[in-house]
Amino acid sequence: MKSIHYSFAVAAALLLLPVAYAANQTPAATAPAASAAPAQPAQPQASGPVKPSDVKGFGDWTVRCYPIASPSPCEMIEIRIAKKTNQRILGVLLAFIPSRNEHIIQIAVPLGVALQNGLVINSDTYKSGTLKFRRCDGNGCYVEAAIDNNAVNSLGRATQARAQVVFMDGKKYDFMFSLTGFNDAHRALVDLTRQKAVAPPAENTPQEPAPQQ
Repeated sequence: MKSIHYSFAVAAALLLLPVAYAANQTPAATAPAASAAPAQPAQPQASGPVKPSDVKGFGDWTVRCYPIASPSPCEMIEIRIAKKTNQRILGVLLAFIPSRNEHIIQIAVPLGVALQNGLVINSDTYKSGTLKFRRCDGNGCYVEAAIDNNAVNSLGRATQARAQVVFMDGKKYDFMFSLTGFNDAHRALVDLTRQKAVAPPAENTPQEPAPQQ
């Protein structure tokens, strides 16, 4: 399988917006069996591979930070890989931007989703509105959006969660993901990001001309 490379820390820095998930997928239509996979190093296209400088595991989540000057140089991530095809079927990433006290979420799902239907995060403590897909590439389609801090806290209290999508054939799928280690990973994410973040430059406010005497 071609290695899967993606880093939300790099994406969040550019965008400035921005599993062992239940091993059994439980979709309305049967989704492929999946297994957890370790997060892969980032590989930005322009500057070549960038390896994380700090990696910590917490249950089914991995927190990793990159040696980049960014308002959000760290991320927590869970990736699910289908056992039969060895392909990624779900990726969930969360980043924190201290200068905004804001979280950004990215969810990656396979190609073939009905983009107009968006994606819904559903857990036993939280249900999102419909999240729009921002882009697709050869590896899948991606939701990338701000997520309310209260929603993050609600996910931390949940026991199960799923990303719900509709595919182009009209079938609905629930891609389950694990919350084991979520709270510990989130605490580490926030602490490490605050230590390593580089605040964005202040916007220059045009000065009004001095009144004529």
